[in-house]
Amino acid sequence: MKNNKWSIWAVVVLSVLIGVLSTMFYFKVKERRALYDVKYRDWRKLNLILEQVDANYVDTIDTKTLTDVAVEAVLSKLDPHSTYMPPAVREESDNSLAAGFDGIGIQFNVPNDTAIVIESIAGGPAQKSGIIAGDRLLKVDDVNIAGVHYPQDSMVRRMKGPAGTKVNVTVKRDGEVIPFEITRGKIPLHSVDAAFMTSSTEGYVRVSKFSRSTYEEFVKALSSLSAQGMKHLVVDLRDNTGGYFDQALLMSNLFLPKDSLIVFLEGRKRPREDYRADGHGPYQELPVSLLINEGSASSSEIFAGALQDNHRAIVVGRRSFGKGLVQEPINFTDGSGIRLTVARFHTPSGRCIQKPYTDDYQLEVYKRYGEAEMVQKDSMKIEKGGIIPDVFVPLDTTRASDFYIKCNRKACAMRFASDYFDKHHAELSNIDDYVQLLDYLDKAQLEKKFLAFVREKDGLTPTRKEWEESKSYIMTQIRALVGRYSALGDNAFYHIYLAIDDTYAAAVTAR
Repeated sequence: MKNNKWSIWAVVVLSVLIGVLSTMFYFKVKERRALYDVKYRDWRKLNLILEQVDANYVDTIDTKTLTDVAVEAVLSKLDPHSTYMPPAVREESDNSLAAGFDGIGIQFNVPNDTAIVIESIAGGPAQKSGIIAGDRLLKVDDVNIAGVHYPQDSMVRRMKGPAGTKVNVTVKRDGEVIPFEITRGKIPLHSVDAAFMTSSTEGYVRVSKFSRSTYEEFVKALSSLSAQGMKHLVVDLRDNTGGYFDQALLMSNLFLPKDSLIVFLEGRKRPREDYRADGHGPYQELPVSLLINEGSASSSEIFAGALQDNHRAIVVGRRSFGKGLVQEPINFTDGSGIRLTVARFHTPSGRCIQKPYTDDYQLEVYKRYGEAEMVQKDSMKIEKGGIIPDVFVPLDTTRASDFYIKCNRKACAMRFASDYFDKHHAELSNIDDYVQLLDYLDKAQLEKKFLAFVREKDGLTPTRKEWEESKSYIMTQIRALVGRYSALGDNAFYHIYLAIDDTYAAAVTAR
């Protein structure tokens, strides 16, 4: 009997507990449902408006365009980097960071109103067809692109296309017009623009972006420089706008001891996530200097912050851009997509890389000039975001004489270099040794020829004072631009240019 009483009480207590829990669960579900209904009603309002416009508006409407505009408007209220990309924009964005693209394989610039080939990429369709550096681009298929202010991005789009398709490109070379039929192919995109030894122990690598192949290219460059006796490395990240996050992680891992924190991310819906080095990097003892400026952003800031906070590199230059957002791609079946900010990146010491959102966010870098940040170290503040360099190098404005400014506006140095190459392409194209190139440039009488060129073509003659102020700067640029037309390409350009590079000089001194 006694046991039966306990059993009855156990059943009663259990029933009460179940009742209480059921009630709590009911109200919790009801609360969540109410919250969901409120949020649903808020978002549903946008659909209702579009449905009403579609059903009742007086004129015919383009629903796709209206939807795109609505999406853009919503994202514009979030942050400056959450964006909507129509199919063509998304494809262009993806291609810009891919390891390669379909096209003909040339690099060119437009010093006047005619595109001039700087490089015909080795092994690419253009080189195989016979296009060489110095060729002037006249036509793509039947479209005239020379002397008509044809947009440079439109030229690129006309020459790109699926591998296997054909495009006709007409060039002018030594006064002769030459047509080429080129079959497009897969073109590799390089993000390591240059890698060379500046002395018997000093290595230099310039990284322009973080694409799918950046880590692979970087490792290859370091291996080559190490074999040449590199004891100190300078990595140039200036104007590197970033790219793939994983490439910055892999590059950081090369230099950091095991368990070193590289970066962490955190957001409202993303709990803190740490990324650490695995300790297998082969360059953990190599002294490193990093060059940054106001154009260094995103993955370049992650890389710089990781090495700086772990005391593995001296960072030299000016405060970086300040873009430290984790952006998640969300793609749709029509080929469009959005890049949605879901978290922020923080350096190992906890600094948020992202600069504050302001009404004039897009002009923030230009404001730095007015606020003297480009010339005064004390104007740089951690709370403004970005990476603060260990060694500040102010912007040098002393070389900008009136003559230099006029030459720069008319792209005189670039135009002279291409004109010089037209007359000397055979000898320049065969130079593949840096010492040989310097000897050639020393004997080329470039100063005399340049002054004659700008006097004849642009009516410009500097005063003695103007030339004294700008001579070393202008002539180094010209030597670098002419050197780029040699077989050494960008390695020659950057190597020569370092002679007037104050940031590089500061990095070598501060190591």
